[in-house]
Amino acid sequence: MYSSKLNEFDTQSAIALVKEKFSSELCKALKLSRVSAPLFVKKGSGLNDDLNGVERPVQFDIKETGEIAEVVHSLAKWKRMALMRYCFPVHTGLYTDMNAIRRDEICDNLHSIYVDQWDWEKIITAKDRNTDYLKETVRSIYGAILITAKAVEEKYPVLDCSLPDDIAFVSTYELEEKYPKLTPKERENVAAKEYGAVFVMQIGGRLKNGEKHDGRAPDYDDWKLNGDILVYNRVLDSAFGLSSMGIRVDRDSLLSQLKAENAEDRLKYEFHKLLVSGALPLTVGGGIGQSRLCMFLLQKAHIGEVQVSIWPEKEIKKCKSVGIRLL
Repeated sequence: MYSSKLNEFDTQSAIALVKEKFSSELCKALKLSRVSAPLFVKKGSGLNDDLNGVERPVQFDIKETGEIAEVVHSLAKWKRMALMRYCFPVHTGLYTDMNAIRRDEICDNLHSIYVDQWDWEKIITAKDRNTDYLKETVRSIYGAILITAKAVEEKYPVLDCSLPDDIAFVSTYELEEKYPKLTPKERENVAAKEYGAVFVMQIGGRLKNGEKHDGRAPDYDDWKLNGDILVYNRVLDSAFGLSSMGIRVDRDSLLSQLKAENAEDRLKYEFHKLLVSGALPLTVGGGIGQSRLCMFLLQKAHIGEVQVSIWPEKEIKKCKSVGIRLL
């Protein structure tokens, strides 16, 4: 039966350590400044993210204005607007502690309807919109993860994440070619176990078999310049996603991806108009799961061991039967 390496008291202290240490290291690595961010945005503003394109946001009416607001799914578009509004210099950026509700999430040991992440965005130049710059950024983030892991393991010697010194890179097309008979998730499991830490690149477009490796909204990441940071989770014996990120769409990639997804109606929104007109800065950005990183570094089997959420009764009973104590 599973047994947590930390009791609940030490778990709470360790969560605080992870969040404080990683926030500091991320800011240093990417030259970021912390800003305040919205919990909700106006419906119809085009600022909310629809993630894989099908998730429904939580909505509510505002009594005084009569407007409809949506709880954010993530802040990918809002961050880009904020960088323009706050006049950030090139090669600097912002991060925020993003909290969201994803009502359509299927709850299990890796997924919750409550999402907490470090949402970050950084201004780049047109010359930076290439794979080399993307990889450099990924290595900087991975370096911050390694430093945080070391701090956690020094304070709690019972923990050992066994992360490699370097992160590997592989595209979804390379994985398809190498493992044509495996599903995308199975390919990720193989790659994560082989490398220990891997950045799976180019997510959102269709593979040679006509299917997608995974879904991505067409109006924030450039599908040719994005990816996921995955690590091998020894507790779960599987790939474990810590971050989705990428170089964001420019005018051309936005128009191309909207057309591919038959979503050109989004061009009516303010965000999309600003992007097409060239008013928004070119950026790279992403989200890094706070509970995800805590779960991995503290070697927990369930995300409910590091965050408080609402779980289906069957999930609660399942956890209890295998020795998992949900917060």
